[in-house]
Amino acid sequence: MNEEAKHPTEQETEEVMSADVSEKELPAQEAPEPEQAETPAQEPETPSELDSVKDQLAKEHDGYLRLAAEYDNFRKRSQKEKDELYTVIKAETVGKFLPVYDNLERALAQQTADEAYKKGVEMTMNQLVKVLESLGVTSFGEIGEPFDPARHNAVMHVEEEGLGENVIAEVFQKGFVIGEKVIRFAMVKVAN
Repeated sequence: MNEEAKHPTEQETEEVMSADVSEKELPAQEAPEPEQAETPAQEPETPSELDSVKDQLAKEHDGYLRLAAEYDNFRKRSQKEKDELYTVIKAETVGKFLPVYDNLERALAQQTADEAYKKGVEMTMNQLVKVLESLGVTSFGEIGEPFDPARHNAVMHVEEEGLGENVIAEVFQKGFVIGEKVIRFAMVKVAN
């Protein structure tokens, strides 16, 4: 046998391959259909569906308004609690310094021959008063003021005709207040 007859030539191989490809039908490539975007809320077809959608929207809007109001109330309540806590802490801190104020006041009331010492105590007292004022602390409880049980602590009563009824006759210890919060009540003697 002839070897050439057994093996096809290159040209024959190419012809056979091209014929095979043309005989086979290739599937036609279909153009992909554009996907329709789904809308979250499709148009209702009947008036009853429209009413139900409107009701649902109204409920959602009402829920949103309620949530916004709750948040606003929470924010205001938190701010109020923060301000109250700040006032309480400031009052407690100032309360710790009040014995120092009392001792300086007693030292100023004592007679001394050393003027430099007395001037030093006065300067210290003035500085403490300025610091208390800068914190919003004011003192109360002066002779002649009307007695107020919400701010004064009456430890003695005295009968004096020169003073009116329920008037402070003597102050044993001054009281202090921050805003409306009493830090310490004034200890006083009240005339009846």
